[in-house]
Amino acid sequence: MGKEISKNIVPMRQKVAFGVGMLANQMFPAILGIFMVVLVQDLGFPGWVWGIIYFFPRIFDAITDPIMGYISDNTRSKWGRRRPFVLIGGIVMGIAYIIMWQLFRENSLQFNFWYFFLWSLVFYIGLTIFSVPYVAMGYEMSDDFHERTSIMAIAQWIGQWAWVIAPLFWIIMYDPNWFPSADVAVRQLAIWVAIPCTICAIVPAIFIKSESTLDKDYEPISFSKVVGSLKKIFHTTVKEAFKIKEFRKLCLATFLIFNAFNTVAALTFFVIVYKLFNGDAAASGIWVSLFGCIGALGTTFIVIPVVTWMSKVMGKREAFLLSQGISVIGYIMLWFLFVPGKPWMYIIALPFFSFGIGSLFTIMMSMTADVIDIDELNSGLRREGIFGAIYWWMVKIGFAIAGGLSGVIIAIVGFNPDLSTVEQQSAVDGLHAFFCFFPMIGTLIAMYIMRDYGVSEERSNEIRVKLNKRREGYNLNVIE
Repeated sequence: MGKEISKNIVPMRQKVAFGVGMLANQMFPAILGIFMVVLVQDLGFPGWVWGIIYFFPRIFDAITDPIMGYISDNTRSKWGRRRPFVLIGGIVMGIAYIIMWQLFRENSLQFNFWYFFLWSLVFYIGLTIFSVPYVAMGYEMSDDFHERTSIMAIAQWIGQWAWVIAPLFWIIMYDPNWFPSADVAVRQLAIWVAIPCTICAIVPAIFIKSESTLDKDYEPISFSKVVGSLKKIFHTTVKEAFKIKEFRKLCLATFLIFNAFNTVAALTFFVIVYKLFNGDAAASGIWVSLFGCIGALGTTFIVIPVVTWMSKVMGKREAFLLSQGISVIGYIMLWFLFVPGKPWMYIIALPFFSFGIGSLFTIMMSMTADVIDIDELNSGLRREGIFGAIYWWMVKIGFAIAGGLSGVIIAIVGFNPDLSTVEQQSAVDGLHAFFCFFPMIGTLIAMYIMRDYGVSEERSNEIRVKLNKRREGYNLNVIE
């Protein structure tokens, strides 16, 4: 018995080592989104070019994830299936991150575009090599259901601080006491970001134990096998998953809310600086940073606990609808509380605003687990990995589309970062309107889709009873 417990209970140092990797997994993308503003604000990238840079690397990332998953699942190594890739991927993305930001004003726009675009693809390859095996490593750390929850909770708590720390870079980048210009800032800050993040990324590879897989009977890794696994996922399993009405609703609602939110999240800097400070980035001081920091802290310490409580008291669907309704109030408040000369007023709206994206994955991931029970009832198979992959493909594709739409919005309103607010008041007002109402529309459509979501607590319990009876019958047949 003691041996079994020691196998399932993971020491705290191992959990922390895994959580340190999560900090890198979230810090790189968080700061990347902030640095991206420099491309438009300081290096003169047109909105549509910015959209391309946002869109295509993320689509590329979504496509390479299942390939990396297949390779990692079937790797024979004395260090285990995951550790070598976590180590290599962490180093690759760290080096690529530094190189991709070595951009100079004196270079042509075309040169800077292709330089950044190609190196960003290298970065996303490194991110895929690191992140897919890293997440799988977490699932393999224990066979105990509750211990897995503990592992992920500690990792998410550590990783969440990336979204608190990252907005502080707004202050550093545009403070002339730190750097003469923001493009100089990102060239140097990229080094100071990449080095500690790379160290954090490789910590799990060094300190988390893994069994040798040299003697495992895995499928041989070849180009034809990789292509075959993709065909099976896309042509068979995806169709079966989307036959479940509730799963379609979860994916579509998540796509709308996440996509709409991230479309305008990329505009946060421009809206605050040009709406509240007449285009003076240095004068905006801490206010761009506070928007992200307070929102992230609110999500961690207010939204997640409250939404968890609501889902237990009133049910998951009702908690989803109520929390998203609160976020709609927040978007409306931001329209009225972005007042030039009074930046502190937007803080009033942030607790309401944070309920949208802050509650989304807390509830949706729980609902996805319920839907997987329906799939098992229909197919007789337990396919958490496939359903999780499909769900997160929707998220990544939505994020890619959001980046492209951000550039489109900048182009539609005719925003020019070289002009002051007075010279382009209508363009700034247009950005502000998109910032407030675009995610609100996406949220309202998602709420309409989820209004008749059919997996209640009662139905979920009925499904579990049927599954248990089936399993008991199977076990009896095996014994006989």
